[in-house]
Amino acid sequence: MGKSRAAAPKKADAKLKTKSSGASKKAAKDPNKPKRPASAFFVFMEDFRVKFKKDHPNNKSVAAVGKAGGDKWKSLSEAEKAPYIAKAEKRKAEYTKTMNAYNKRIAEGGNGADDEESDKSKSEVQNEDEDDDESGEEEDDDE
Repeated sequence: MGKSRAAAPKKADAKLKTKSSGASKKAAKDPNKPKRPASAFFVFMEDFRVKFKKDHPNNKSVAAVGKAGGDKWKSLSEAEKAPYIAKAEKRKAEYTKTMNAYNKRIAEGGNGADDEESDKSKSEVQNEDEDDDESGEEEDDDE
């Protein structure tokens, strides 16, 4: 029995080494980078999901909603798709403006976070100081 217990940690160690080596190759994503806009189909799906849930309140299957939405989208005429295409184009225009501003900040040497990150770090430091003070008070109460 002792041999089987010794073998298990070796397998776990091998798995950990494999996962860590693959993760180092991938570049970290910038959390401040603007998200890409939804396509016309996904704009349509936002509305379709609400309608589908009203019509089928007992259906909890995500796949069923997606399949029904895809079938409905295929059956729509170009005139029926037009409002969704217009919304998607509007979102894309806003995204382009936001990305241009973001790229300009990056090119100027900023990290895209502006002052938000520095404010965040200040508040975290203040919170840690407050936690230390509170923990000291609690220790005195216990004695």
